[in-house]
Amino acid sequence: MKKDIFTLLGGFLTALLFFFGTVGISFDWFTTESINAFVIVISALTALVVNIYAVWKNTHFIQGLKAWLRKKEAKKQNK
Repeated sequence: MKKDIFTLLGGFLTALLFFFGTVGISFDWFTTESINAFVIVISALTALVVNIYAVWKNTHFIQGLKAWLRKKEAKKQNK
């Protein structure tokens, strides 16, 4: 699904490039290569954000689970 979204983004930017070319607007930096590079950077950034969130969430969950187990063990020892 993520690949499809990035493909659609690249397609939209390419269509925008052709539209600008049709109406006579041109940018030296706005080329097919720059669009492909931009899509790659956005997909890599998305993967980085998702992985950072997964690591944070996993670490947070594990620490919470360990704290919960320690509390449970402490209650058992007090009884």
